[in-house]
Amino acid sequence: MTVSIAFALAAAVQGTPAASVPPVHPMTLRSGGAVAPERAELRLTHADLAIEALPARRMLSARATLTLTAQAPVPRLTIDLDDALPVSAIWVDGAALPRDRWRQGGGQVVIDRPLAAGQSARVEVRYAGQPRVARRAPWDDGFVWSSWQGKPWFGTTAQQTGCDLWWPCLDFPSGEPASVDLHLTVPAGLSAPANGVLRGVDRLPGGRTTWHWHAGSTNPYALAISVGPYREIKGSYRSRFGNVIPLDFWHLEGKDAQAAELFAEFAPTLDFFESTIGPYPFADQKMGVVETPYLGMEHQTINAYGNDYKAAPEGFDWLFQHEFSHEWFGNQLTAADWDDFWLHEAFASYMQPLYGQWREGDARYISMLLIQRQRVANQAPIVSGKSLTSREVNGAQGPGTDVYFKGAWMLHSLRHLIGDRAFFAATRRLLYGRPDPQPGNFKPRFATTRDFEVAVAQESGRDLGWFFDVYLRHAALPDLIEQRSGDRLTLRWQVPGNGPFPLPVEIMVDGQPRTLAMASGADTIVVPAGAHVVIDPMARLLRRSVAIERMQRPSVAAP
Repeated sequence: MTVSIAFALAAAVQGTPAASVPPVHPMTLRSGGAVAPERAELRLTHADLAIEALPARRMLSARATLTLTAQAPVPRLTIDLDDALPVSAIWVDGAALPRDRWRQGGGQVVIDRPLAAGQSARVEVRYAGQPRVARRAPWDDGFVWSSWQGKPWFGTTAQQTGCDLWWPCLDFPSGEPASVDLHLTVPAGLSAPANGVLRGVDRLPGGRTTWHWHAGSTNPYALAISVGPYREIKGSYRSRFGNVIPLDFWHLEGKDAQAAELFAEFAPTLDFFESTIGPYPFADQKMGVVETPYLGMEHQTINAYGNDYKAAPEGFDWLFQHEFSHEWFGNQLTAADWDDFWLHEAFASYMQPLYGQWREGDARYISMLLIQRQRVANQAPIVSGKSLTSREVNGAQGPGTDVYFKGAWMLHSLRHLIGDRAFFAATRRLLYGRPDPQPGNFKPRFATTRDFEVAVAQESGRDLGWFFDVYLRHAALPDLIEQRSGDRLTLRWQVPGNGPFPLPVEIMVDGQPRTLAMASGADTIVVPAGAHVVIDPMARLLRRSVAIERMQRPSVAAP
């Protein structure tokens, strides 16, 4: 954005009254789910966003230029944008569009411009207003307005409600822009780290600055604004794949010592992921983190961090590590539908005990997994088999946090079933779309639950549909029924749907390990009378636990 454009934005907002924010429309609350065919055929080739933030008035003044391409004929262009951000004018391919050719309302901007298959249009949208305020970010979305040492400090989060809270976008996974230019104009004394690579900073009259960022293909909800009185720690990491990755941490003034300790975690965490999973997907941009006035979010190449540098027994910052996991599981790989959202969160959750194992060994791995196991709820299937919105996944009827913890435990059991080689090879196929990822030979991609099942079958040589059906498509966990009769011990799997479930079971008989194949879902062995038997001694199986169910029951107060 040139200085003249920055002035134009500022002038536009000076004449904009601070009107009351209208009630949020259900369409704005909706992110993902079934998409109308005419919208599903649109692709956002490029987004150029010029935004001035005015924290004193909690307002934005902005110009968004979207290059839209139709994969099939579409009768009109429908873009998502919150009604709280009124549009003042629209241009299409450089020409101002008459007011009767576009309309805003119901959480959308509809433009009367058809496109033929393969045709593109360059749509410029000018808007200004007071964006929604998040009350409990990141569990709800919007702007978080705060301050640090008397200076403005604010940022955005939009995972559940979507990108349309602050920029005109296509608010569904395949609406991901192929590239983004983000120009942020902020008050004097503030910095504006954002996604991608910093192309330059313009100094404007009065001390204001405009920060120019360029990013490649970016998950719509992972594009973010973060502004504050930041200091910057920079470094670089020489990857085991031969390339050099820029490291960048923007932290609040006065937190230099704590920030330096967290920055020291960047390189070893990056080494873990590259050695275990594969190349860092955005090495040509940066590994970036910014301190935010809310807990955190996986904003691509500029992850939000708000964990206040808390010490933890596992010896690393769980929030930083979890959000960084999403650079692979969420940003490199994006779920094709919110019904596949477990691909983001289950893998990111499983990466935590895996990192503990990589650092300290099996004891740390198991201890971290056992904490996660207590949070498995089993209220709804992880995968429904139909297109869902983000709120349906996270709502009362959806799987909720099971996409994190039940999904992570499923991956733990799967890894033991097929072995490390097949498990990690299948994960790489899922992530990169190929078995041999190297810097420069892959791009961000969309994937589904079925894609992971196929990758597992390719690498393990086994059809594990029975395994995924029970763990992903049913709410209840498999129950391992134990029967002793004389010197015979019988174990039998009882699973929802009563289908096959030949999951092997390890046991210890008087300290001696045994494995039951459970080929038919049950197995019987002879054990000495009175022998001490421990089932699944290394906690490798995700199964029903009566003890955890009792623990999870609401407590009843004594009369």
